[in-house]
Amino acid sequence: MSSVLYDTPGPRAKRRNVIFSVIFTVLLVLILWWVWRTLDDKGQLEWSLWEPFTEAQAWTTYLLPGLGDTLKASALAMVIALPLGALFGISRLSDHRWVRATASTVVEFFRAIPVLLLMLFANEFYVRYSDISSEQRPLYAVVTGLVLYNASVLAEIVRAGILSLPRGQSEAAMAVGLRKGQMMTNVLLPQAVTAMLPAIVSQLVVIVKDTALGGVMLGFTELLNSRGTLAANYANVIPSFIVVAFIYIVLNFILTTFASWLEARLRRSKKGTGAVLGGDDVDDINAGEVGGTATIGTGGKK
Repeated sequence: MSSVLYDTPGPRAKRRNVIFSVIFTVLLVLILWWVWRTLDDKGQLEWSLWEPFTEAQAWTTYLLPGLGDTLKASALAMVIALPLGALFGISRLSDHRWVRATASTVVEFFRAIPVLLLMLFANEFYVRYSDISSEQRPLYAVVTGLVLYNASVLAEIVRAGILSLPRGQSEAAMAVGLRKGQMMTNVLLPQAVTAMLPAIVSQLVVIVKDTALGGVMLGFTELLNSRGTLAANYANVIPSFIVVAFIYIVLNFILTTFASWLEARLRRSKKGTGAVLGGDDVDDINAGEVGGTATIGTGGKK
């Protein structure tokens, strides 16, 4: 089936696609075979190097505590960055120039600075101007850097998600007498969340992975940093990297799977009835008595 960006392939294109697919598969198998042989020749596939991962001590002493710190830092950063990013994203759409200019300056400033540099600045700030203990300081610095950078990125995601909505939604809301704040909270944001969710989840995955930067530069005992201690004790550098990489893959796969389920659920729940918002409904909204999101316009969107 053809579309604006894609034409249905003909017989020659189909044969060419099959040939390219076969060539790619063969090359992938050869690369995997070469990697396997190289590891085997270097003795990295010997059972003695993998045996520690079958014992509880390697997990309870190194990997699980490191994973716990990774989850703690990423969870704190997510919880703080999400509402902060939403606040700045909405502020960039404000009708007040000073609010819009302030939010834009903050967002563009922190989005332009590498997250690792923000962590280092935060760590130095806590060293000089706070009484946070040296044991807790890396966690605070990592979370601060992640929040400042990712909140600015999420602000742009929120702004783009709201601007992607049909203009008729805003016009319909204003036509029935909703104020800007009511229009944003009751009409635009509920619709924009579904459109923004894939990009938001991608940024949350970035937060999980960027916790490793704190382990490299600040000594934060996250998963990758704990892997280094484990490898030093068991002399299994390559196997430890492979196991930690697998843990990251599983962790981010769970996150993206949950987000896909949530997105599908939100899309099903946002099927409108086509009802038009009336004057009584507007009075209810103004009085704060509406229990759910009203449907406006003729598109059946909430």
